[in-house]
Amino acid sequence: MALAAVIAAGGTLSPASTVLQSPALSASAADDTNDDWLHAEGSRLFDKDGNEVWLTGANWFGMNCTENIPHGLYAVDLDFMLSNVADHGVNIIRFPISTELLLSWMNGAPLPVSSVNASYDPPVDKVGEDGTITKAGTYGDINRYFVESDGKTLKNSMDIFDVIMKKCKEYGIKALIDVHSPASHNSGHNYTLWYYQDGAEDADNMAVGHFSGEQITWDDWIDSITWLAKKYANDDTIIAYDLKNEPHGKRGYSGDTCPTTIAKWDDSTDKNNWKYSAEQCANSILAVNPNALILVEGIEQSPMFDQGYDWNTPDQWISQPTDKPKWYGAWWGGNLRGVRDLPISPKSGKTQIVYSPHDYGPSVYPQTWFDKDFTEETLLDDYWRDTWAYINEENIAPLLIGEWGGKMEPANKKWMELLRDYMIRHHINHTFWCLNPNSGDTEGLLDTQFTNWDEAKYALFEESLWQTQQSGKYIGLDHQKALGKNGISLGEFYASYASTEGSNLDGGTIGGNHGSTATTPTTTTTTTTTTSTEPTPIGDFVWGDADCSGTADVLDAVMVARIASEDTSTGITDQGKKNADVTQDGSVKSDDLSLLLKFLAGKYTPT
Repeated sequence: MALAAVIAAGGTLSPASTVLQSPALSASAADDTNDDWLHAEGSRLFDKDGNEVWLTGANWFGMNCTENIPHGLYAVDLDFMLSNVADHGVNIIRFPISTELLLSWMNGAPLPVSSVNASYDPPVDKVGEDGTITKAGTYGDINRYFVESDGKTLKNSMDIFDVIMKKCKEYGIKALIDVHSPASHNSGHNYTLWYYQDGAEDADNMAVGHFSGEQITWDDWIDSITWLAKKYANDDTIIAYDLKNEPHGKRGYSGDTCPTTIAKWDDSTDKNNWKYSAEQCANSILAVNPNALILVEGIEQSPMFDQGYDWNTPDQWISQPTDKPKWYGAWWGGNLRGVRDLPISPKSGKTQIVYSPHDYGPSVYPQTWFDKDFTEETLLDDYWRDTWAYINEENIAPLLIGEWGGKMEPANKKWMELLRDYMIRHHINHTFWCLNPNSGDTEGLLDTQFTNWDEAKYALFEESLWQTQQSGKYIGLDHQKALGKNGISLGEFYASYASTEGSNLDGGTIGGNHGSTATTPTTTTTTTTTTSTEPTPIGDFVWGDADCSGTADVLDAVMVARIASEDTSTGITDQGKKNADVTQDGSVKSDDLSLLLKFLAGKYTPT
């Protein structure tokens, strides 16, 4: 699946151009306590205090393209853009970027930017060395933070990126960095892998700019994103790294061995094995920033192992009634079937791993699961469940749908509403594609001048933003800084709203803290809560009571999920382990979690 970025503007605009200028007042001082890092427990994300959070954001592309800067800053000021986004409830922005741009920063030669309008008025007349007088008001006043003290010399791409991250912090927005393509290219995501391999069919077509005719290696990919993670290790503006956008590729017809030009998911150490590569990249990032979330997308195709096929089986299009499929297909980056048997397992454990499939509707491509009057159930049965939804359903790990969206055509609108509602009910994190209006096959939330919102599309999207149940306050991910003028901080939500009106997370449950400093959430007549169940004593242990509280409840399920995912920081006691081992096979694993969840749902009675 391709997402063409059709550039809406060319070079820098002249001072006479119509632009939205910098506001007179900048945002208030940002939170600098560096305490907003997140971690995973089962299928959910939590903050440092054990409070559940929900990442609900949007994509803003451009740093993956040849302009080396988010698009739209030729027309609007950064302060206007980010305040507008924050005021509309977006609590995280996914920023696509290229390895080529990251390498230029790492190597000390930042690539230049283009398609940006940046200047500011000298406060007084300035006399140059040659006696030339620059009158106050000569230049415009837009993106003043992108230029040097002379008011007109543009800063380099790395310095501008740092300004953007600083401004995100000021408006209470978090950032997710997505390695979108190896080279800076407006269609670079079409390349299948996360590096340019020698001999790859499309390497010459994709390699551009400073890397034209050269290779971007597997090590370049890991080293450059690790460099950025280290640079921002003490700044919790960037809380997550998406290791590679949409790994993909289809198995060809010829040859007896697995091709090296497609993304696969197996137990090998081949560099085109996405499972192995993602694990090695995660290890590298977590070594310099153990608090970062690591987002791992899927691939495109996987063999039907249950039918006896493997990675060496040539793909075969179904052209005759007797033909049988040999591969499971998916959107690019959407196929996470490999997680069940071969999950991503960094050395430090799985608490920072989030799986991030992409999912689109029929306006992008007419997939087979759209060939009927589709419903949520048919989408689950035909595609979602086995491809990615099982990861959430079985409490394996959190999901973040990194891209979803599209045009407001009837069938696509129906699909967007179904996915949106499913994500709300099942606490699935997401970033909508996209803010930009210049995405060829989806269009965007903003108009061509990046100022006004598409009201109908935003209304559809807005329901999926994290917000309080009754007052409609947008909830940010920063503990101190509120999310725009219509929002609140994470700390404020849990101090004043979580135990009263709650939020739309999980479709309307009261929020709460499951950790040792928790305040037990209260219930109201408008919400549904999970009630505790008296444990069943069996022999010398209390069935399911992992935290030894005397009650088997959802908190025990969370602890069992952490233990099953190899989290060594739970603090569980020996008696707790004994209680958690409900299958009585000598260890605590996913089978114990499944049985405990059935018990809590009233579908199992211990014997």
